[in-house]
Amino acid sequence: MDLTPDLILKAYACGVFPMADSSDSADVYWVDPKKRGILPLGSVHVPRRLRRTIKQAPYDVRIDTAFHDVMQHCAERTNQRSETWINSAIFELYGRLFRMGYAHSVECWQGDTLVGGLYGVRMGAAFFGESMFHRATDASKIALMYLVARLRIGGFMLLDTQFITDHLKQFGTIEISRDDYHARLEEALPMQADFYRLSAASNPSDILQSVTQRS
Repeated sequence: MDLTPDLILKAYACGVFPMADSSDSADVYWVDPKKRGILPLGSVHVPRRLRRTIKQAPYDVRIDTAFHDVMQHCAERTNQRSETWINSAIFELYGRLFRMGYAHSVECWQGDTLVGGLYGVRMGAAFFGESMFHRATDASKIALMYLVARLRIGGFMLLDTQFITDHLKQFGTIEISRDDYHARLEEALPMQADFYRLSAASNPSDILQSVTQRS
């Protein structure tokens, strides 16, 4: 079966997402976990030290200005990550999704250097987080908090993290059953949300207020 952007979007709508065994693999397979990680947008935890760092504004946070570079960094092998699941087919397909307006990146910059970020896919009022990276302290964490603020302001209902990692646990990520996830997904997909409602020029205090305000 040939992979196309439309096929991937249909898979997301069914609660399934693609992965590869490694960056060198030519094959892609579908994943439908029995347990799904989500970050509840109404109860995100921001560690105290990270709050202080966000207020200091160490990075220039941008939206959708370097999607392909973010994906490239996420696909690189590092000392902390000897292998990734992003192969050339996935790289090409998500680039097409970005050009179609379904994929987005949140980026942390130091001057002209991209030092952290994340990317994912948006459908309806659901956002499917795919991968993140950092090359400077707390850069991926800050990108995630800016994403959460953007999703909350934009009226999103679901932030899918796919799996739970120690990195994500500190922010309040929980694991839910496949049936529970599908129910939440079915509720979110028909709804309208605006990824760009939050101004790109929002200051760190506004971001923190948006993230920490309880629903």
